[in-house]
Amino acid sequence: MSVISSHHHDHTHDHSECQRYLTSLTDYVDGDLDPALCRELETHMAACENCRVVVNTLTKTISLYRQLPAPEMPNAVKERLYAVLDLKPHTLSADEGGDPA
Repeated sequence: MSVISSHHHDHTHDHSECQRYLTSLTDYVDGDLDPALCRELETHMAACENCRVVVNTLTKTISLYRQLPAPEMPNAVKERLYAVLDLKPHTLSADEGGDPA
């Protein structure tokens, strides 16, 4: 018997529960999950290593993403966006890539 198949035999809980909680994980990580469902999910994760790994990975990924600087939008994209939104043309400062005054 391989290690992988042995692992699957040892993992005895119902995987349909994992699927049921999967759609709630973002709300859980954001702290927006209904308190009753939050308790259910935490009880489930206490017994489910796979779900704990998913939640820990999601939490770390979001944390790392939030530490990154906001991406710079190219001036051509800004101009097209303003045109689509029918906004006044934005005069770019030298810091934003416009001509210095």
